[in-house]
Amino acid sequence: MSKRKNKGNWKSNRSERPYGKKNSLKDRPSKKKRKEGDAPRRHKEPITAEVTCSGLTNEGKGIAEWKGKQLEIPLLLPGEKAEVNVFHKGRFVNAELKRVITPAKERVDPPCPYYYKCGGCQLQHMSNQAQSRFKQDTIDTLMEPFLKPKPIMTMDHPYDYRNKSHTTFGLNHKRQVIGGLYALNTHEIIPMDQCLIHDPKADEIVETIRDYMKNSKMQPYNEDTGQGFLRHVLIKVGKVSGEIMLVLVAASSEFKGKRNFMKAIRKAHPEITTILLNVNRRDTSVVLGDQEEVLFGKGTITDILCGLKFEISAKSFYQINPLQTEHLYGKAIEMAELTGKETVVDAYCGIGTIGLVASRKAGKVIGVEMNKDAVRDAIQNSKRNGVKNARFYHGDAGEFMVEMAKRGDKADVVIMDPPRSGSDEAFLSSVAKLQPKRIVYVSCNPETQVRDLKYLVENGYEVEGIQPVDMFPQTFHIESVAKLVLKGEPTNK
Repeated sequence: MSKRKNKGNWKSNRSERPYGKKNSLKDRPSKKKRKEGDAPRRHKEPITAEVTCSGLTNEGKGIAEWKGKQLEIPLLLPGEKAEVNVFHKGRFVNAELKRVITPAKERVDPPCPYYYKCGGCQLQHMSNQAQSRFKQDTIDTLMEPFLKPKPIMTMDHPYDYRNKSHTTFGLNHKRQVIGGLYALNTHEIIPMDQCLIHDPKADEIVETIRDYMKNSKMQPYNEDTGQGFLRHVLIKVGKVSGEIMLVLVAASSEFKGKRNFMKAIRKAHPEITTILLNVNRRDTSVVLGDQEEVLFGKGTITDILCGLKFEISAKSFYQINPLQTEHLYGKAIEMAELTGKETVVDAYCGIGTIGLVASRKAGKVIGVEMNKDAVRDAIQNSKRNGVKNARFYHGDAGEFMVEMAKRGDKADVVIMDPPRSGSDEAFLSSVAKLQPKRIVYVSCNPETQVRDLKYLVENGYEVEGIQPVDMFPQTFHIESVAKLVLKGEPTNK
């Protein structure tokens, strides 16, 4: 792992410059261009108000009262007195932090120089201890109807953890090549040299590509004109294996200068094990297109998670933070109480990660997934690891379990890891029909998890344990794993 250059440390008088000398309001991205999906322009002049923050929303925004209305103010901390700009738009009121008058002791100088422009992280103005307390308080409040969650599992080094990154390329007003991330709610690129939560090696590769483009005829894609070649760069890093995938997302399959580029990038970064060209001609916010060509290597990388090897393609879902994933999966398997005899259903199984981990302690694992490519990868991962007691099926997990119940088949444990939107009632009712003894619910959105837990409790289950995990430090996101048991079943509380 290369040593990070911390370009973002800055000192400021917080009572006068809440954004710091290098990150002032005037340095925020221009709002001249507006595209579909951008935040609406405000036509009225803001009202300056003095407020005191009384708490935080689940997204880490400060809460303050003003003229009988509740304001949600990004970057404001509890107990702080501040000046804010208040914007009216019809019945809605928005507010932005203008100046912190009395800073909280938890406020720190964000180490990232792009923090106030980017929006990818929301909590860098809090100390690490304050971030952990905020997340613990959030999960404790959400789960109050059930029981008190365990202390959140945190990271000793809450940076450099993302094994996947994507960078967008374009031209600035001087027609110079830039690469970075979109400013929040816009399609305006913030030029960036590094992201402190990305793997450092990924940032080094992006820097090499940017320098190459400046000295060659390779042009970034222009959304307005439809001209140019390179749209994005996607990089995946095997944190344990060290293998690296580079995906060039282009607007055309015609790669002029391909030989020169390949020679230059492989010479600069021999650690790259595969390179792909992905073609995305659509005017969309979706990064990857459907057409893909392998330019070098086998087109995939492998990594090791919980002692098992997993093959990862450009479109595979693989947990972003492998170190914390091991803690998360370890807790999930512990909650499943496997003895070697159980039949486990792994719903939303993806490429089979948690199901294959569970297979080492289960009698049989059945994985179900709607994504055909993911099912194919899961089967290959099963073979790769010599797993004989796991089978993976393409289909709707809810319908699959209903059919199991109709046949009289039993499942002792259901492990479910749905998307952020959570599960729907059809799926949850299928779980209730199957009546597994235990349900292990892994969630990346505790708010939808609470909704689903309520349904399961109303349909014969009780919540026996909740473990939060900080999978995404510097952001407000929280991962949570909950254990539910069928009422009347013996428990190991």
